[in-house]
Amino acid sequence: MNEVRPPAVAGLFYPGQPEILRATLDSLLDEAAQTAPAVSRPLKVLIVPHAGYVYSGPVAAAAYSQLRTQRTRFKRVILLGPTHRVAIRGVALPEADRFATPLGTVELDRELCARLARLPHVVRSEAAHSAEHSLEVQLPFLQAVLDQFTLVPLAVGNIAHRDLAAVLDEIWGDDSTVIIVSSDLSHYHTYHDARSIDRATVEHILALAGGLDHEQACGATPINAALAVARRAGLRPRLLAMCNSGDTAGDRARVVGYCSVAFEQA
Repeated sequence: MNEVRPPAVAGLFYPGQPEILRATLDSLLDEAAQTAPAVSRPLKVLIVPHAGYVYSGPVAAAAYSQLRTQRTRFKRVILLGPTHRVAIRGVALPEADRFATPLGTVELDRELCARLARLPHVVRSEAAHSAEHSLEVQLPFLQAVLDQFTLVPLAVGNIAHRDLAAVLDEIWGDDSTVIIVSSDLSHYHTYHDARSIDRATVEHILALAGGLDHEQACGATPINAALAVARRAGLRPRLLAMCNSGDTAGDRARVVGYCSVAFEQA
């Protein structure tokens, strides 16, 4: 294929100019390194928000600052995020084999993507990826905190979480593979209601309970799948940061919730 998926939300969800983007990332990551709890064990899974950096950037940085401390470990990133603009059945791989951001291009793991494409519930869809922000906003952070890595981007549509968990089982990989689930929490409640709703959701995640719905988290399906596999693998979840857009952008009438959770290997 040798096609490049260009950035769709640069200049909207995050800075489009490379030098400003780098400075923004450095500032967010340095601040997070001072405030987020340290993760000492090897990481395997992260849950990270996907709003614009002005809204959820500090919470996302709490997760990516942990990756930065283990940057030489990871050579492959499995990235899952919900589709917001295109309805699909199952899980979609892109047609492209590279993703571009203002910081450069990220190579896809072509061999693993080709293997995945042969699985049930996995399709290829350019449309599912072309304007999707849930995956794209993670890429500049990954470029900032990791050395050389390849990417497997999965746009998650209508699929049972157990079927998605079976896909994850196929690509779980060794200690050089990290799985990132892109998801915000509740949407458009008042500030105080959202704090209560999101705290209950986070407690659910920390208990590895699963069973979340899309009112609690837009990425409920990949979160539930990751929790199922994390339980079997004996991973230990740890909350790194949480807030909502009322904390970062000021408007508390209708907010969106965010959290970062790290899953450590025992």
